Amino acid sequence: MGVSKSDAIVIVGGGAFGLSTALHLSRKGYTNISVFEKDDHIPPRFSAANDLNKIVRAEYEDPFYTDLTIKAIAAWKTPLFAPHFHQTGFLHCVSGAAPKKAAETLQRFRASAERNPQMKLHVVPLEGVEDIRQAAWQLTGQLPGWYGYFNRFDGYAHSGNALAAVYRAAQAEGVRFFLGEQGAVDEIVYVSALTGRKCAGIRTKNGRFHPSALTVVAAGAGVGRLVPQLGTQVVAKSWSVAHVHLTDEETSALRGIPVTYARDLGFFFEPDPKTNLLKLCPMGGGYINTDPKTGVSHAPDTLQESAFLPEDDEKQLRKLLAQTLPTLADRPLVKKSLCWFADTNDSDFIVDYLPNMSSSIIVLSGDSGHGFKMFPIVGSFVTDLLEAPDDKQSVVRWRWKESDPDAGKGDWGGDVSWRLGESKELSAIMPPKASKL
Repeated sequence: MGVSKSDAIVIVGGGAFGLSTALHLSRKGYTNISVFEKDDHIPPRFSAANDLNKIVRAEYEDPFYTDLTIKAIAAWKTPLFAPHFHQTGFLHCVSGAAPKKAAETLQRFRASAERNPQMKLHVVPLEGVEDIRQAAWQLTGQLPGWYGYFNRFDGYAHSGNALAAVYRAAQAEGVRFFLGEQGAVDEIVYVSALTGRKCAGIRTKNGRFHPSALTVVAAGAGVGRLVPQLGTQVVAKSWSVAHVHLTDEETSALRGIPVTYARDLGFFFEPDPKTNLLKLCPMGGGYINTDPKTGVSHAPDTLQESAFLPEDDEKQLRKLLAQTLPTLADRPLVKKSLCWFADTNDSDFIVDYLPNMSSSIIVLSGDSGHGFKMFPIVGSFVTDLLEAPDDKQSVVRWRWKESDPDAGKGDWGGDVSWRLGESKELSAIMPPKASKL
């Protein structure tokens, strides 16, 4: 098709993938870019990246993603992103009670880090409690049977602040933003074309039609409702998040602690100095919200439906704190919620044109809970696709994959090696008196 630099480009979604795309398109000289976001502010509350922090670790079993993350970390150190990146290191362990799958995954990740010439000098083996305390002296718990490694190359990013920074930068580049009722996309509009159909733009919930030469759908966990052609290529999946509210002194004492990750229990970060919140996440198979008519999991329509912490996850986080920071083990957990992602079975992204639409609509999705680390560069995946010969995605693993209509309901993403446990339905774990829409 070919999109000129002055053609109207619509981006659906003001989260990490949408903002990065807006920034990269504007830096490539595209001058007519509009971002549509249903929340009334950015960072949007519906975005998985509207959060205190996300892990930025480079070791993957697949060298493709290792190399890509190393490139992303270099971009995290550039002026726009550097204030939000904290290279505190990644303390990656299993406890003495870890299942075999967790221990084997840990060893594969360590081997990946030790193979890579840029990371291997940063990797320190941790054979027991004393080694771990050399890397993170604040861990005063007994750490029963813990072992693993420490990678100083890794760290975390303050995701909410990073989104806000890129939002401001994109506005300065001339990107237009439609928020709230004006930005809530009701449908993708298609029209007839010589070769079938094409996307003509979007219609927002206030009834207004916005034409476009190219539409990029970067709607996170909401992508399935806007692009039902995805079928089960992408499904909505969630994991729990909770926080402990610390005192000023407790926050200061934990300053500089590495991301502490027990693969069989969960992980936590350096506390945020502005809010004094210590963020914790349990490990597990995650939660889905399957539509019985289609077999596809969708994110709930309201934030209230996800504003809780499942009982089993709370027990797991209590165990994590008891083994690492025991003085906090019985403290109240606050700001509890489920965080929804766009998940794929193989954790590969989808960055491709919707088939048979005259290259008029691109789907950018499948963060699968690990995509935020790519925030500084993920928008370049779209500009690369726009410049690709024959409008073809050169990265085979990111191409459109047709769903099998006879596959039936599955444990979406359950076979991914670095996840433990099976997915559970949201309806099965919601608190009493809450209802599923």
